[in-house]
Amino acid sequence: PVRSLATLNMSVYQAAAAAERIFALLDRENKIKNNPILPGIKIKNSNINFENINFQYDIGNDDAVKNINLNIQGNKVTALVGHSGAGKSTILNLIPRFYQPQNGKILIDNQNISEISLNSLRKNISLVSQDVILFDDTVENNVRYAKLDSTQNEIIEACKLAAADEFIKNLPEKYNTIVGENGLRLSGGQKQRISIARAILKNSPIILLDEATSSLDADSESKVQNAIFNLTKNKTTLVIAHRFSTIRKADNIVLMSNGNIIATGAHNELLNNSKEYKNLYEKQILN
Repeated sequence: PVRSLATLNMSVYQAAAAAERIFALLDRENKIKNNPILPGIKIKNSNINFENINFQYDIGNDDAVKNINLNIQGNKVTALVGHSGAGKSTILNLIPRFYQPQNGKILIDNQNISEISLNSLRKNISLVSQDVILFDDTVENNVRYAKLDSTQNEIIEACKLAAADEFIKNLPEKYNTIVGENGLRLSGGQKQRISIARAILKNSPIILLDEATSSLDADSESKVQNAIFNLTKNKTTLVIAHRFSTIRKADNIVLMSNGNIIATGAHNELLNNSKEYKNLYEKQILN
Protein backbone atom coordinates (compact mmCIF):
# COMPACT_ATOMS: atom_id res chain seq x y z
CA PRO A 1 0.00 0.00 0.00
CA VAL A 2 2.82 2.44 0.83
CA ARG A 3 4.45 1.83 -2.55
CA SER A 4 1.08 2.37 -4.22
CA LEU A 5 0.78 5.74 -2.48
CA ALA A 6 4.20 6.76 -3.79
CA THR A 7 3.17 5.79 -7.33
CA LEU A 8 -0.13 7.61 -6.90
CA ASN A 9 1.70 10.76 -5.80
CA MET A 10 3.81 10.67 -8.98
CA SER A 11 0.70 10.15 -11.12
CA VAL A 12 -1.00 13.15 -9.50
CA TYR A 13 2.00 15.38 -10.27
CA GLN A 14 2.08 14.17 -13.90
CA ALA A 15 -1.67 14.74 -14.26
CA ALA A 16 -1.37 18.23 -12.77
CA ALA A 17 1.40 19.14 -15.22
CA ALA A 18 -0.66 17.82 -18.14
CA ALA A 19 -3.74 19.71 -16.93
CA GLU A 20 -1.71 22.91 -16.70
CA ARG A 21 -0.67 22.58 -20.34
CA ILE A 22 -4.24 21.80 -21.42
CA PHE A 23 -5.72 24.79 -19.57
CA ALA A 24 -3.02 27.08 -20.99
CA LEU A 25 -4.08 25.97 -24.48
CA LEU A 26 -7.79 26.41 -23.70
CA ASP A 27 -7.16 29.89 -22.31
CA ARG A 28 -5.42 31.09 -25.48
CA GLU A 29 -7.50 33.64 -27.34
CA ASN A 30 -8.76 32.52 -30.72
CA LYS A 31 -7.72 35.41 -32.95
CA ILE A 32 -9.61 34.19 -36.02
CA LYS A 33 -13.33 33.95 -35.26
CA ASN A 34 -16.45 33.55 -37.35
CA ASN A 35 -18.24 36.83 -37.98
CA PRO A 36 -21.87 36.02 -38.91
CA ILE A 37 -22.31 39.53 -40.32
CA LEU A 38 -19.86 38.79 -43.14
CA PRO A 39 -21.31 37.35 -46.39
CA GLY A 40 -20.96 33.71 -47.37
CA ILE A 41 -18.57 32.70 -50.11
CA LYS A 42 -19.93 32.21 -53.63
CA ILE A 43 -18.07 29.40 -55.37
CA LYS A 44 -17.98 29.37 -59.16
CA ASN A 45 -14.70 27.90 -60.42
CA SER A 46 -12.89 27.70 -57.04
CA ASN A 47 -9.79 29.47 -58.34
CA ILE A 48 -7.43 30.39 -55.48
CA ASN A 49 -5.00 33.30 -55.73
CA PHE A 50 -2.27 34.32 -53.29
CA GLU A 51 -1.30 37.98 -53.75
CA ASN A 52 1.89 39.26 -52.09
CA ILE A 53 1.46 37.02 -49.03
CA ASN A 54 3.89 37.28 -46.12
CA PHE A 55 3.40 35.32 -42.91
CA GLN A 56 5.37 34.75 -39.71
CA TYR A 57 4.20 32.52 -36.86
CA ASP A 58 5.54 34.81 -34.13
CA ILE A 59 6.20 38.52 -34.34
CA GLY A 60 9.92 39.14 -34.69
CA ASN A 61 10.67 35.74 -36.21
CA ASP A 62 11.63 35.20 -39.84
CA ASP A 63 8.80 34.98 -42.36
CA ALA A 64 7.62 31.41 -42.91
CA VAL A 65 6.53 32.43 -46.42
CA LYS A 66 7.68 35.53 -48.28
CA ASN A 67 5.97 37.57 -50.98
CA ILE A 68 3.97 34.60 -52.27
CA ASN A 69 2.14 35.12 -55.56
CA LEU A 70 0.46 31.92 -56.66
CA ASN A 71 -2.50 30.89 -58.79
CA ILE A 72 -4.12 27.56 -57.87
CA GLN A 73 -6.32 26.77 -60.85
CA GLY A 74 -9.89 25.66 -60.32
CA ASN A 75 -10.73 21.98 -60.85
CA LYS A 76 -7.06 21.05 -61.23
CA VAL A 77 -4.36 19.52 -59.03
CA THR A 78 -1.55 21.74 -57.76
CA ALA A 79 1.30 20.15 -55.79
CA LEU A 80 3.72 21.82 -53.37
CA VAL A 81 7.19 20.26 -53.07
CA GLY A 82 10.38 21.16 -51.24
CA HIS A 83 12.46 20.29 -48.21
CA SER A 84 11.01 20.36 -44.68
CA GLY A 85 10.55 23.94 -43.52
CA ALA A 86 10.18 25.28 -47.07
CA GLY A 87 6.74 26.75 -46.30
CA LYS A 88 4.46 24.16 -47.92
CA SER A 89 2.21 23.49 -44.91
CA THR A 90 2.03 27.20 -44.16
CA ILE A 91 0.63 27.86 -47.64
CA LEU A 92 -1.94 25.11 -47.19
CA ASN A 93 -2.98 26.22 -43.69
CA LEU A 94 -3.58 29.81 -44.78
CA ILE A 95 -6.41 28.76 -47.12
CA PRO A 96 -8.90 27.65 -44.40
CA ARG A 97 -7.64 30.59 -42.29
CA PHE A 98 -5.98 28.57 -39.56
CA TYR A 99 -3.62 31.56 -39.60
CA GLN A 100 -3.90 35.14 -40.81
CA PRO A 101 -1.13 36.54 -43.06
CA GLN A 102 0.52 39.78 -41.97
CA ASN A 103 0.54 41.12 -45.53
CA GLY A 104 -1.26 40.43 -48.78
CA LYS A 105 -4.55 38.72 -49.50
CA ILE A 106 -5.93 35.34 -50.55
CA LEU A 107 -8.80 35.29 -53.04
CA ILE A 108 -11.18 32.47 -53.93
CA ASP A 109 -13.05 33.34 -57.12
CA ASN A 110 -11.97 36.97 -56.56
CA GLN A 111 -13.42 37.04 -53.02
CA ASN A 112 -11.02 38.01 -50.21
CA ILE A 113 -11.28 35.15 -47.71
CA SER A 114 -10.75 37.53 -44.76
CA GLU A 115 -13.93 39.37 -45.79
CA ILE A 116 -16.25 36.35 -45.89
CA SER A 117 -17.83 34.20 -43.18
CA LEU A 118 -15.31 31.75 -41.70
CA ASN A 119 -17.97 29.04 -41.39
CA SER A 120 -18.94 29.49 -45.04
CA LEU A 121 -15.30 29.31 -46.13
CA ARG A 122 -14.57 26.09 -44.24
CA LYS A 123 -17.76 24.39 -45.41
CA ASN A 124 -16.28 24.56 -48.91
CA ILE A 125 -12.92 23.02 -47.95
CA SER A 126 -11.98 19.44 -47.05
CA LEU A 127 -8.64 18.66 -45.39
CA VAL A 128 -7.02 15.22 -45.45
CA SER A 129 -3.77 15.06 -43.46
CA GLN A 130 -1.42 12.35 -42.21
CA ASP A 131 -2.78 12.86 -38.67
CA VAL A 132 -6.33 11.50 -38.83
CA ILE A 133 -8.55 12.26 -35.83
CA LEU A 134 -11.09 9.52 -35.14
CA PHE A 135 -13.53 9.26 -32.25
CA ASP A 136 -14.21 6.28 -29.99
CA ASP A 137 -17.38 5.54 -31.92
CA THR A 138 -18.62 3.43 -34.82
CA VAL A 139 -17.10 3.54 -38.29
CA GLU A 140 -20.39 4.91 -39.61
CA ASN A 141 -20.52 7.79 -37.12
CA ASN A 142 -16.87 8.65 -37.74
CA VAL A 143 -17.58 9.06 -41.45
CA ARG A 144 -20.88 10.88 -40.79
CA TYR A 145 -18.96 13.54 -38.85
CA ALA A 146 -18.26 15.24 -42.20
CA LYS A 147 -21.97 15.60 -43.00
CA LEU A 148 -24.23 15.06 -40.00
CA ASP A 149 -27.46 14.69 -41.99
CA SER A 150 -26.08 12.00 -44.34
CA THR A 151 -27.90 8.71 -44.83
CA GLN A 152 -26.36 5.28 -44.33
CA ASN A 153 -26.43 4.69 -48.09
CA GLU A 154 -24.50 7.93 -48.70
CA ILE A 155 -21.89 6.85 -46.14
CA ILE A 156 -21.50 3.41 -47.72
CA GLU A 157 -21.14 4.94 -51.19
CA ALA A 158 -18.47 7.36 -49.92
CA CYS A 159 -16.60 4.46 -48.32
CA LYS A 160 -16.72 2.49 -51.57
CA LEU A 161 -15.18 5.41 -53.47
CA ALA A 162 -12.57 5.75 -50.72
CA ALA A 163 -11.64 2.05 -51.01
CA ALA A 164 -12.73 1.64 -47.39
CA ASP A 165 -15.84 -0.52 -47.81
CA GLU A 166 -13.66 -3.57 -48.51
CA PHE A 167 -11.97 -3.62 -45.08
CA ILE A 168 -15.04 -2.31 -43.22
CA LYS A 169 -17.04 -5.37 -44.31
CA ASN A 170 -14.38 -7.57 -42.69
CA LEU A 171 -14.63 -5.80 -39.31
CA PRO A 172 -16.51 -7.66 -36.52
CA GLU A 173 -19.58 -5.40 -36.64
CA LYS A 174 -18.92 -3.90 -40.07
CA TYR A 175 -20.07 -0.24 -40.09
CA ASN A 176 -21.17 -0.55 -36.44
CA THR A 177 -17.67 -1.52 -35.25
CA ILE A 178 -16.26 0.75 -32.53
CA VAL A 179 -12.86 1.94 -33.80
CA GLY A 180 -11.39 2.80 -30.38
CA GLU A 181 -9.85 6.03 -29.17
CA ASN A 182 -8.31 7.81 -32.16
CA GLY A 183 -8.93 4.69 -34.26
CA LEU A 184 -6.52 2.43 -32.34
CA ARG A 185 -8.20 -0.68 -33.79
CA LEU A 186 -7.45 0.43 -37.35
CA SER A 187 -4.21 0.52 -39.33
CA GLY A 188 -2.74 3.74 -40.70
CA GLY A 189 -4.00 3.01 -44.20
CA GLN A 190 -7.49 2.19 -42.93
CA LYS A 191 -7.66 5.45 -40.97
CA GLN A 192 -6.57 7.39 -44.05
CA ARG A 193 -9.33 5.82 -46.11
CA ILE A 194 -11.89 6.76 -43.44
CA SER A 195 -10.58 10.33 -43.64
CA ILE A 196 -10.91 10.31 -47.44
CA ALA A 197 -14.44 8.87 -47.15
CA ARG A 198 -15.30 11.86 -44.95
CA ALA A 199 -14.00 14.25 -47.60
CA ILE A 200 -15.92 12.45 -50.37
CA LEU A 201 -19.10 12.60 -48.27
CA LYS A 202 -18.63 16.32 -47.59
CA ASN A 203 -18.20 16.91 -51.34
CA SER A 204 -16.39 20.25 -51.00
CA PRO A 205 -15.13 22.03 -54.13
CA ILE A 206 -11.68 22.56 -52.56
CA ILE A 207 -9.51 19.66 -51.34
CA LEU A 208 -6.33 20.07 -49.26
CA LEU A 209 -4.08 17.01 -48.95
CA ASP A 210 -1.23 17.29 -46.44
CA GLU A 211 1.15 14.29 -46.59
CA ALA A 212 -1.84 11.95 -46.80
CA THR A 213 0.28 8.95 -47.87
CA SER A 214 3.58 9.69 -46.10
CA SER A 215 3.50 6.93 -43.47
CA LEU A 216 1.86 4.14 -45.46
CA ASP A 217 3.29 0.89 -46.79
CA ALA A 218 3.23 0.22 -50.55
CA ASP A 219 -0.05 -1.75 -50.51
CA SER A 220 -1.88 0.83 -48.38
CA GLU A 221 -0.45 3.69 -50.44
CA SER A 222 -1.76 2.15 -53.66
CA LYS A 223 -5.29 1.87 -52.22
CA VAL A 224 -5.19 5.38 -50.76
CA GLN A 225 -3.91 6.75 -54.09
CA ASN A 226 -6.92 5.23 -55.85
CA ALA A 227 -9.20 6.76 -53.21
CA ILE A 228 -7.54 10.17 -53.65
CA PHE A 229 -8.12 9.92 -57.41
CA ASN A 230 -11.86 9.50 -56.77
CA LEU A 231 -11.83 12.32 -54.21
CA THR A 232 -10.13 14.91 -56.41
CA LYS A 233 -12.08 14.46 -59.65
CA ASN A 234 -13.25 17.89 -60.83
CA LYS A 235 -12.07 19.51 -57.59
CA THR A 236 -9.58 22.27 -56.91
CA THR A 237 -6.85 20.30 -55.15
CA LEU A 238 -3.71 21.40 -53.33
CA VAL A 239 -1.45 18.52 -52.33
CA ILE A 240 1.71 18.32 -50.24
CA ALA A 241 3.71 15.12 -50.57
CA HIS A 242 7.32 14.01 -50.30
CA ARG A 243 6.74 11.03 -52.59
CA PHE A 244 6.93 11.97 -56.25
CA SER A 245 4.63 9.07 -57.08
CA THR A 246 1.89 11.17 -55.47
CA ILE A 247 2.51 14.45 -57.27
CA ARG A 248 4.20 13.77 -60.62
CA LYS A 249 0.83 13.73 -62.44
CA ALA A 250 -0.26 17.07 -60.94
CA ASP A 251 -1.34 19.75 -63.41
CA ASN A 252 1.05 22.22 -61.79
CA ILE A 253 3.93 21.67 -59.36
CA VAL A 254 5.24 24.48 -57.15
CA LEU A 255 8.80 24.10 -55.84
CA MET A 256 9.47 25.96 -52.58
CA SER A 257 12.63 26.76 -50.63
CA ASN A 258 13.03 28.85 -47.46
CA GLY A 259 9.54 30.31 -47.74
CA ASN A 260 9.91 31.29 -51.40
CA ILE A 261 8.53 29.89 -54.65
CA ILE A 262 11.54 29.13 -56.83
CA ALA A 263 9.97 27.25 -59.76
CA THR A 264 6.59 26.17 -61.14
CA GLY A 265 5.51 23.86 -63.95
CA ALA A 266 4.56 20.30 -64.85
CA HIS A 267 6.79 17.40 -63.75
CA ASN A 268 8.69 16.94 -67.03
CA GLU A 269 9.01 20.68 -67.50
CA LEU A 270 10.63 21.09 -64.07
CA LEU A 271 12.96 18.13 -64.64
CA ASN A 272 14.28 19.94 -67.70
CA ASN A 273 14.32 23.49 -66.34
CA SER A 274 14.94 23.31 -62.58
CA LYS A 275 18.18 21.92 -61.18
CA GLU A 276 16.76 21.97 -57.63
CA TYR A 277 13.68 19.96 -58.65
CA LYS A 278 15.77 17.46 -60.60
CA ASN A 279 18.06 16.97 -57.58
CA LEU A 280 15.08 16.36 -55.29
CA TYR A 281 13.59 13.86 -57.73
CA GLU A 282 16.82 11.96 -58.38
CA LYS A 283 17.65 11.78 -54.67
CA GLN A 284 14.30 10.12 -53.98
CA ILE A 285 14.68 7.70 -56.91
CA LEU A 286 18.12 6.65 -55.62
CA ASN A 287 16.74 6.12 -52.11
